[in-house]
Amino acid sequence: MKKRWIFLFLLLIGIAAAVWRGWEKPAANPLLAEKQATAVELAKVVESDVPIWLTGIGTVQASNMVTVRPRTGGALDKVNFTEGSVVKEGDVLAQIDPRPYQAALAQAEAKQTQDEAQLANAVLAAGRFQTLVKTDAVSQQEVDQAGATVAELTALVKADKAAVQAAQLDLDLTAIRAPIAGRTGMRLIDAGNLVTANQAGGLVVLTQVQPVSVVFTLPQQNLSALSPRVRPGLPPLKVQALSDDGDVLAEGLLELIDNQIDPSTGTLRLKATFKNDDLTLWPGQFVSARVLVETREKVITVPSEAVLPGLDGQFCYIVRDDQTVEPRTVRTGPVIEGGTLIEEGLKVGESIVVTGQGKLKPGASVVARNKAS
Repeated sequence: MKKRWIFLFLLLIGIAAAVWRGWEKPAANPLLAEKQATAVELAKVVESDVPIWLTGIGTVQASNMVTVRPRTGGALDKVNFTEGSVVKEGDVLAQIDPRPYQAALAQAEAKQTQDEAQLANAVLAAGRFQTLVKTDAVSQQEVDQAGATVAELTALVKADKAAVQAAQLDLDLTAIRAPIAGRTGMRLIDAGNLVTANQAGGLVVLTQVQPVSVVFTLPQQNLSALSPRVRPGLPPLKVQALSDDGDVLAEGLLELIDNQIDPSTGTLRLKATFKNDDLTLWPGQFVSARVLVETREKVITVPSEAVLPGLDGQFCYIVRDDQTVEPRTVRTGPVIEGGTLIEEGLKVGESIVVTGQGKLKPGASVVARNKAS
C-alpha cells in the first residue's frame, strides 16, 4: 500500500511539471507572442505642400442669355438658323417681308426731295428780296416773310431726314440679327407666321457658353479666409468645377464675391468665370465648385481617421521603437482632401496608427498589417 501511495505521489508531481512546462512554452515562443499584439494599419508622418480649398455647390450660368424678338412687324419670310447651332454676333437669324418697309422708305425719301426743292426755291427768293429791299422795291415785311419761309422749310427738311432714317431703320430691322455670339436653342416660331414688334416668346433664345459662369455658395464662416485674398490689385483666385464623381471638369478664375450674406441660409454667393473651350459646362448644370484660398508649404498632414477625440483634445497613437503605442495630443488645422493638417504634436518620420485604434491603450503592442508609407 505504501508503494502505491508513493507511485501516485510521483505521478502527480510529473503531471504538474508537465503542465507547468506547457504554460511556460508559449511565452517563450516569439511567434505566439507576436500574435498577442494588435494588428493595425500604420502611416508615416510626412511633410508636403498642401493646397487649401473651400468647396461649395453651384450652378452653371450662361455669360449672356438673350431672347431674340422681332423689333418690327410683318410676315416672317425665312428662318436662317439651325436649332443648336453656333452663331456670330450680327448673323441674320430670320427675315421679315421687307417690301412694305421698302415702299415706306421710298415715300419718305421722295417727301424729303420735294421739301428740299421747296427750300432751295425759298432761299433764292429770300436772296432776291434782300436785294430789292435796298431799292424800296419790296417792303421789309415781305423780306421777313421770305426768311420765315426758309426757316420753316429748313425744319421740314430736317423732319424729312429723320423720317427717312426711321424708315431705313424699320427696313433694316426686318433682318432679325443675333445680338450676341452664342448657341441657339429651340425655334419658337416658324416661317410664314405674322410677327409683331417685341412679341411675347420671341423667335429663339441665344446663350453664350464660351465663356461661362458658375455661381456657388460657401458658408459665411469662410468669408474671413477669402476677404484678404480678393482685394484690389491681387490676382484672382483659381476655381475648379467638379463633377459628382469629383473629377475636375474645368478651371477658371473667381470673378465676384456678392456684397451681402443671405440671412436666411447664412451663405455667401460667389461667381467664377470659365473659358469652357471644350464645352464641358452647360447652363443649368449642377456642379461642385472649389476655390483655392492658399497653398501652405512644408506642412504635416495625416489621414483624417488617424486623429481621435480625447479628454485633453484630439490625439494620435504614435508607434515607438519597441512597437508599443503612446497617445500624442495634436493641434489640428483644416481638413483637406485626403487628410487633416497637423499644426503641432507630430514629427516627420514618425509612424502613427491609422486604423484599429479601438483595441489599443497606452503601452499596447502592435503589429502592422501594412507597410507604413
